Amino acid sequence: MRVATLGFHHESNTFAPVPASLEQFLASGPDEGDALVAKYAPSQATLAGFIEAASAEADVEFVPLVYFDLNPMGTITAEALEHITERMLTELDSNGPWDAILLALHGAAASEQCRDADGEVLERVRQLVGADTPIAVTYDMHANISHRMVECADVVNTYMTNPHLDARIRARECAEVLFASIRGEVRPVMALEKPPVAVNILRQGTNDSPMRELVAMAAQAATRTGVLSVSIAEGFPYADVSEMGMAVVAVTDDDADLARQVARELALAVWEARGELEGDGVAIDDALRRAAQADAHPVVLLDVGDNVGGGSPGDSTHVLAAAQRLAIGGLFHSLCDPDAVAACAHAGVGAEIVVRAGGKTDDQHGDSVTLEGTVLMLDDGKFTDDGPTHGGWRFYDHGPRALVHTRDDHMVLLTSHPRGNTSRQELVSAGLDPATQPIIVAKGVHSPRAAYEPIAAEMIWLNTPGCTSADISALDYAHRPRPMFPYERDADYSPL
Repeated sequence: MRVATLGFHHESNTFAPVPASLEQFLASGPDEGDALVAKYAPSQATLAGFIEAASAEADVEFVPLVYFDLNPMGTITAEALEHITERMLTELDSNGPWDAILLALHGAAASEQCRDADGEVLERVRQLVGADTPIAVTYDMHANISHRMVECADVVNTYMTNPHLDARIRARECAEVLFASIRGEVRPVMALEKPPVAVNILRQGTNDSPMRELVAMAAQAATRTGVLSVSIAEGFPYADVSEMGMAVVAVTDDDADLARQVARELALAVWEARGELEGDGVAIDDALRRAAQADAHPVVLLDVGDNVGGGSPGDSTHVLAAAQRLAIGGLFHSLCDPDAVAACAHAGVGAEIVVRAGGKTDDQHGDSVTLEGTVLMLDDGKFTDDGPTHGGWRFYDHGPRALVHTRDDHMVLLTSHPRGNTSRQELVSAGLDPATQPIIVAKGVHSPRAAYEPIAAEMIWLNTPGCTSADISALDYAHRPRPMFPYERDADYSPL
């Protein structure tokens, strides 16, 4: 069987200030053909699972086509989405025919032209290859799953861990169901259930209650006779789309009634846990004082409002400015500021420098701060992490970087690309030992956990301002479902 794999990956924060343009997508890729395999086969990402599953099948001719990936940021421009979609369709059309398609999509992509961008891409792929060509899709756990995204596919699943450590595993499982269906061993049918619940980002960790218990229920349901796969998507509350919110997808072997039953049982469990899915963070000053007085280190402060993995710009200064004001030292803090990097590069390693950094994208993420100190390191920002990482990524590129040791005793890593702090190798590659840093500020919510929980004495989630604020009630929605908990406290859900 000839099987194509391709896709695009973008988590679109419709409240973020910087749109995802075609120029940015092209600057970060795409990956094609053998280069796609070389990059992703050693990783733990979605494409690695597809590659692994295909490699185990003697009768599969696996054809990698094209894959676009861009760091989360604002809404995708109409030009970018059209280019990506047309490129994918052209590759499929010119290299076909196909016995099956494996699609790697995120599930929370939104464009100026189409708010359900993943559904749009999937529907156009379906129209091209026809109704008889099986399509399987693995989504991120933060997917805002639409009915179109399920109706246009034959098999759908999502990651089931947050931080996302099972992307490869879930993609492999998805592909295996697809291959079994082509051989006639199973006949997948799916059901989608969407309880009207938005889960706060602080409550989305799958090692924490209630998501831990909900994921365990899904895993148990997947062992039932006739059930092929069960997924719980947490949704992405920073996308103002009509599909926003949690979802359950059940896949069974030719049993639509069982699929509906499983999906509704789990959706009802989500609904009953809705009160536990609310959350709030710690005030910045309180968290800094707590970290400074801690008996053990490192203390990891999670800058929720500048969660780069959720679309923020990575240049928030709220935490660093507060540390300067409170005269608390010992922070490791990253800031995306290519101009500040250039100034450090001009000065050179060992030079004393005074530079204004961060807070340059918009008025949500603080004002620029003054850094006075010594340039300790300059490099190209590329490093590799073979350990557990969020999303299973292995290769990192933060662009040209500079490490500055400030006179008030902070280690500030200036980068040229916005990137979340999801790998300890970020520090190691800059010449720092993560375990000896008193306080580490990680821009993220759950994505840094895989890297930092093993060494952290304590992790504190901060209620910082920004386009990924933990206070989702403050977001100005125009398109989300209504009524929906917790925005409308009287929202109701009664699955039939």
